[in-house]
Amino acid sequence: MKLLIQRVSEARVRVEEKTTGEINQGLLVFVAFERGDTLQVMEKLGSKLLAYRVFPDKSDRMNLNVVQAAGSLLVVSQFTLAANTKKGLRPSFTPAADPKEGLRLYDAFLIWLNRQNIQVASGQYGADMKVSLTNDGPVTFLLDSQ
Repeated sequence: MKLLIQRVSEARVRVEEKTTGEINQGLLVFVAFERGDTLQVMEKLGSKLLAYRVFPDKSDRMNLNVVQAAGSLLVVSQFTLAANTKKGLRPSFTPAADPKEGLRLYDAFLIWLNRQNIQVASGQYGADMKVSLTNDGPVTFLLDSQ
């Protein structure tokens, strides 16, 4: 499982000209599930996401997590994060979870996040999405379960 997180002052995802998810301050979270990922892996990386300190405190140091900063999450599926790019000039998607398993884990991830103390918006799994954001910082991190 991989999470590419970006601290944003605003972000939105659209599918077929309709907004499916939108947040103000928070984290835009691109998520990819890989072969062998489990619900336990998802919860462990999800817990790290919520606790990861990327927001500034009063001293302008990155000491606050998204919950402490009263932020929101916009979660967007992006299987291309699971690509193997080590060889050649074309990515291999062999490491990515099967689409049905990816959807199952994505839905479970959204359900799990919604049970936490945070506002969650999302894209649409497998759809052609248009994502717009204002990256705050810029601040971007890759969290990987490996």
